[in-house]
Amino acid sequence: MNVPGPRISRARFSHIYLTLRSRICLLDYPPGQRLREEDLAAEFHTSRTPVRRVLARLEDEGLLRSVHGVGTIVTDIHIDELQQVYQLRVEIAELIGKLHPVHPGREEMDVYKKLLSRCEALMEKPDAREFARLNMEFFHLLMRLTGNEPLKAISERLYYQTNRIWLKTASELAQYDDVLLNEISVFQREMTDIVAAIECGDLHVVGHIRRAHIAMSFARLYAAAHPPEEAAGKDIV
Repeated sequence: MNVPGPRISRARFSHIYLTLRSRICLLDYPPGQRLREEDLAAEFHTSRTPVRRVLARLEDEGLLRSVHGVGTIVTDIHIDELQQVYQLRVEIAELIGKLHPVHPGREEMDVYKKLLSRCEALMEKPDAREFARLNMEFFHLLMRLTGNEPLKAISERLYYQTNRIWLKTASELAQYDDVLLNEISVFQREMTDIVAAIECGDLHVVGHIRRAHIAMSFARLYAAAHPPEEAAGKDIV
């Protein structure tokens, strides 16, 4: 019996990569934490080679960095440094309805509605980690609306460069619960509008809705991170 070695290797790499990326973006690995190859290899029951490849990819994507004499650590995140990334996300958001649009079938629409139901449930019992996870799931579902692979790749890279900033910023605010509930409410409206646009068959509208919400999300984060007098006169988006 022939064992499909390359396929198993790719699956192992993908599993480790997605797991570590999720941990970084949910702040299970906070900024500054050191990731040791030997510890991860033991956890995933593999050699250090695939772990090293995963860490290299995450470093290339800006989520990790190598520090001489220290090792591989999780990068920190600052709203000012992400401004240009957000600007690019805003500009390419509406391309989802223009480049090789893919209209979802009935099963995918059911997934949209289940995610929307989960968001509505969060309004009753806010949970930051569940909100962040829901946001990631919704992003990946939206990416299935386009068949343009370069657009998917660029959008995903930019998304994961920025998505940690909300959890970090919100957790530093005294009015954390109010901020969380407001963000869930805004996200619920975005999801509702997007689902309605998809059901109407207008994917162009989906892109415009997404663009507006990304821009507003950055504006709220920027305002939360800067006192009014500090932000005065700065071009936000």
